[in-house]
Amino acid sequence: MKENKLKFYKSLGLKLTPQRLAILEYLENNRTHPSAEDIYNALKPNFPSMSFATVYNTLEVLVKKGLIKEINVESIRKRFDAFTHLHHHFFCKKCKRVIDIESKQDITIPEELKDCKVTEYQIIYLGFCSECKKKEE
Repeated sequence: MKENKLKFYKSLGLKLTPQRLAILEYLENNRTHPSAEDIYNALKPNFPSMSFATVYNTLEVLVKKGLIKEINVESIRKRFDAFTHLHHHFFCKKCKRVIDIESKQDITIPEELKDCKVTEYQIIYLGFCSECKKKEE
């Protein structure tokens, strides 16, 4: 991991254990929007003593620090995204894949929220990806 990133993480007050660094690196190099279970299973062979709680707690800290986003596309598990810039997602109901949708489209805040302070929003498209759609035809 680059020295600049390490300094940045330290400036946020993150304790940089080998497991945390591995989780951060895994997320930075992964566009599949993994769950805590996915990350745990991928890193466990290299960190046999790492617990699932370590992964889950690290993800919660990273969300609170704004380093990753939590994506709620499935009711049974949270997914995580290291790309925190404004973008949307497509969730395939069959294969469970999450696809990034780059969009510069601004939304209009609904009238019902005029007295609220909207700090962020997510648009999640649901359906069947092109591969799953082909299998259905």
